[in-house]
Amino acid sequence: MDIMGYISAVFIGVSLGLIGGGGSILTVPVLVYLFGVDPVLATTYSLFVVGVTSVAGSYSYFKKHLINIKTAIVFGLPSIALVFLTRAFVIPLIPDEIFSVGSFTVTKSILLLLLFAVLMVFASGKMIRRCKDCNEDAAAIGKVNYRLASIQGGFVGFVTGLIGAGGGFLIIPALVNLLKLPMKVAIGTSLLIIAVNSLAGFVFSLHHANINWFFLLRVSAMAVTGIFSGSFLSTKINGKKLKPAFGWFLLVMGVYIILKETVYH
Repeated sequence: MDIMGYISAVFIGVSLGLIGGGGSILTVPVLVYLFGVDPVLATTYSLFVVGVTSVAGSYSYFKKHLINIKTAIVFGLPSIALVFLTRAFVIPLIPDEIFSVGSFTVTKSILLLLLFAVLMVFASGKMIRRCKDCNEDAAAIGKVNYRLASIQGGFVGFVTGLIGAGGGFLIIPALVNLLKLPMKVAIGTSLLIIAVNSLAGFVFSLHHANINWFFLLRVSAMAVTGIFSGSFLSTKINGKKLKPAFGWFLLVMGVYIILKETVYH
């Protein structure tokens, strides 16, 4: 299963580089089901893998001046604050056993996986449905709503802190629709926000996690290899055409996790 896990880690990076988001949401399922990592620890590992991979991915956008630093700050500051609060206070407050129905017990690990699966289903809908406002051109129309952007940033920080997902599928629509960024700049800025959020969340988690650095660096290296490959392929393949197919894949994976953790647990 380890071989499949490393191949999947490359695929996570490829999807981030090719379509600008979505791949990071696969990190926790890959760690849990292919590498056998405990789900709670997997959310911490995921933050590191996603953070490092996004740093690597954002570098090429930075060189091309496709990152809006002001927007990253407006969106990112409340996001980082919520990542800290979630990792420091919300995660530790969740009991190991939440409730039981007959012989089935909902544990902390199962709850996090179910939340992850629901988020995957939601993300799949975003990817399958065409985004009419997601144009490559940069025309800014109307007043930029920084207040709503800050609220959205806080929500993304909560999601990132809770389940270790980068939230690119939430960030990119917000940057395009609320802050009127062109799509390429939104993708680059999103990668920077994901990188800062995820690495901050990982640092906030270090005091209560036993990290296997050798394993974690290997998985991260495979994902980074994937994002460079995805960035290269993005010049050859239209990522927009691949998004719906990837969305359907996320939908199937989300439904699979829900069934596995409830009906077939």
